Amino acid sequence: MKELVEFLEEFISKQLIRIIISGARNAGEISKVRIRPVLLKGEIKYQCSETHGTKELHKNYDKRELIDRIEHWMAEDFRQLQLESQKGTGSVLVSKKGKMTVRYKRSRNTEGAGSVLSHNRKKKYILEEGRPVEFLVDLGVMTPEGKIVHSKYDKFRQINRFLEFIEDILPRLSREREVTILDFGCGKSYLTFAMYYYLKILKEYDVNIIGLDLKADVIMHCNELSEQYGYEKLRFLQGDIASYTGTDHVDMVVTLHACDTATDYALAKAVAWGAEVILSVPCCQHELNGQIRNEMLSPVLSYGILKERMAALITDGLRAQLLAEAGYDTQILEFIDMEHTPKNLLIRAVRNGKRTKKKELETCMQALHVTPTLKTLLDEQEAANHEENTD
Repeated sequence: MKELVEFLEEFISKQLIRIIISGARNAGEISKVRIRPVLLKGEIKYQCSETHGTKELHKNYDKRELIDRIEHWMAEDFRQLQLESQKGTGSVLVSKKGKMTVRYKRSRNTEGAGSVLSHNRKKKYILEEGRPVEFLVDLGVMTPEGKIVHSKYDKFRQINRFLEFIEDILPRLSREREVTILDFGCGKSYLTFAMYYYLKILKEYDVNIIGLDLKADVIMHCNELSEQYGYEKLRFLQGDIASYTGTDHVDMVVTLHACDTATDYALAKAVAWGAEVILSVPCCQHELNGQIRNEMLSPVLSYGILKERMAALITDGLRAQLLAEAGYDTQILEFIDMEHTPKNLLIRAVRNGKRTKKKELETCMQALHVTPTLKTLLDEQEAANHEENTD
């Protein structure tokens, strides 16, 4: 802990830009902490934004209080810390056995570096505005000078929000071997390219990313761009989620806006592979809208638009619970603000290997008279595994 405290003593100052603490060890507790300096009543304080599920709580600390708090968090609750300052950058990683590694790099020239204090300063993104990124320019999100195209600003925010979710789960991705990531229904692949750029170029992970989509022209274009950038381990294939058999091991599965039950097939594939991480933004949840019925709720369900919205929320809630039964710690998080798109929920699942059966979940499905495709697929997997083990 001495090395950690010395590192924090040096870099926590008014020149701090941000600290992000992630990789929560305990499901259901704080999943992420963001820290930045603020000037309150003429005094420097450090504002901590703690993510609890879908809520954020804000607390202000002085330097000594903050160091003590971070020391406790890294000893008990988190596996990763990333710090960015005008004085330099640094990281703290905690292994599964509790070994702590502190790395940092001082800036060559900090003379004249100004304070970055502002209670409401402009949000700092992982991919920064003003710094051109090749694929964002070619995909029409940025100009060659790095300025965000006005009509694409929501897409820019979405990309950065997605990378924040990946930042949280970095401790679950191996540094010792190639990490395979499969993106089902990749479409124009804004997020697929961003994922590769962030993990391979910025974080230097050995990744092999495969994007899968049904549209041949989109796949061709994405492969051309990948080759143009020299992204050797990013490739795109034409294919269907349900029938894909191109690999037998995947570390992370991403499924963004796969329509209706295509999401269920992607989630079932992820479970079958034993994927460490699943990130899913479902879309067009029609299946349960045709099944759901409940005498007590019938007055409300008689309104079509309410039934449709309730069915969509119940669909994703059941998906998250079914993944929990299959051995995952699950959360449902806000992807981007509702004002930008109604498809704004992300299911994040991190494998814990603890399979369970929840009577309450079965009771819930029976009360609503629904059988989600994901349940059917997972039941089929379980039956096949049982048969294989008894042969």
